[in-house]
Amino acid sequence: MSRFPEYDKYDALALAELVRQKQITPLELCEEAIERIERVNPKINAVVTRMYEQGRRAASEPLSGGPFAGVPLLIKDLDYAYTGVPMTTGCKALKDYVPAHDDEIVLRLKKAGTVIIGKTNTPEFGLLAVTEPELFGPCRNPWNTSHTPGGSSGGSAASVAAGLVPMAAGNDGGGSIRIPAAYCGLFGLKPSRGRNPSGPDQGQLWLGAEQNHVITRSVRDSAALLDATQGPELGAPYEIRPPERPYIEELEKNPGRLKIAFNTQSPIGTTVHPECIRAVEETAHLLEELGHHLEEARPEIDGQDLAKSYLALYFGFVAAHIEELESVLKRKIKPGDVETATWTLGLLGRTFSAGYLYQALHRWDQAARQMGLFFQKYDLYLTPTTAYPPAKIGELQPKASELFMMKTVNAFKLGRLIKGLGLVDQIAEKSLERTPFTQLANLSGLPAMSVPIYWTSEGLPCGVQFIGPFGDETTLFQLAAQLEKARPWFNKRPPLTG
Repeated sequence: MSRFPEYDKYDALALAELVRQKQITPLELCEEAIERIERVNPKINAVVTRMYEQGRRAASEPLSGGPFAGVPLLIKDLDYAYTGVPMTTGCKALKDYVPAHDDEIVLRLKKAGTVIIGKTNTPEFGLLAVTEPELFGPCRNPWNTSHTPGGSSGGSAASVAAGLVPMAAGNDGGGSIRIPAAYCGLFGLKPSRGRNPSGPDQGQLWLGAEQNHVITRSVRDSAALLDATQGPELGAPYEIRPPERPYIEELEKNPGRLKIAFNTQSPIGTTVHPECIRAVEETAHLLEELGHHLEEARPEIDGQDLAKSYLALYFGFVAAHIEELESVLKRKIKPGDVETATWTLGLLGRTFSAGYLYQALHRWDQAARQMGLFFQKYDLYLTPTTAYPPAKIGELQPKASELFMMKTVNAFKLGRLIKGLGLVDQIAEKSLERTPFTQLANLSGLPAMSVPIYWTSEGLPCGVQFIGPFGDETTLFQLAAQLEKARPWFNKRPPLTG
């Protein structure tokens, strides 16, 4: 029985205000979140590691004074190391791996006052835009449990959509915050490269493509949390210019008349679902009603070429990560330690030269330069967040014939054969067909957000993406707040909630 039935009627900042006013205690909030997880999670499989005792201890301590003091939070089971708690990254070989220290982003979340009560489901190594790891099984979308919540921060998005917590932490290396936010009817922002910390173990996540942040129901929660976590750390590779004023203060300011480019064509030439096109068209119409100027335009970037450069990172990361497992586990890694497709990607990663990776990184820089020129003419760039609505659970898993081929490749170490046969392009197209719009912001280091403006005729969320100039989260937040007021989404709830 719920101790606080109104719990999910509040965003995180509102819950923190109730705590400050002594209308509820952090421990009561913690117990409410735990009760909802126990009741709802069996239906969606979003929370894979329970941290109830850690949460209860934190909720029983004196308030930190942070903006989210006493508010329950879930963190992704990837790149959020928490002392003494397993971090599997969705990989069965790491099911018993326990970090000996907190990541800097976790320290800042604690300093902000959040009470961390668990870790959320993610695909192995965060590689996919669906969350269906062999280790934990598929995570399900609260809007329709036969569909995916997306990935790789799928567990975090499903948790927020189902009302288990008001916000949950994720990360985004190719769309992994924005895609699940779009699929779950939530707000998700990927900050600029370097805005949030990535240490102490890494200088940059995914060579700078990945950033940590949260998925939220309200824009102001995202803004206030970024205020609390942003900024350089010791040993950071560079420092990004801080915002002129706190983001939370910028939300009340009108962004002015923005010149916004929009485009619905896939950058890799694949099909875009009519519902996703309609989402952008309706958003463009709404933006014009709000006084903004819209033009159909796209940056002069070869999308297919950029996609190949993204796959160079993707394959190389898998190969390197598999090798790094040996130092963590103190033994030689075997194909059975990871999923079949993961091992095949690792074999592919070993076939690319250092020169190829250098060329790929050069393309990232070229894309960033082109986007810099593009934003001399436009304030923001609007696209669909995804090219398709959420897929059904299992729909994108390898077919039996594909699994057989991959197992053969793995057994005989035929990574070079796959590359030689030209299958890499086919893998790239299949991998990015449903989600081709989000990688641009990652590779060019730009801030981008998914905003829940549109729902399909089947009642599934379908987000739209805005990309902004480097370091300009402020304009994104201001526009998001304006859209949130014009087309409120906070009270739109899926059939399955806590």
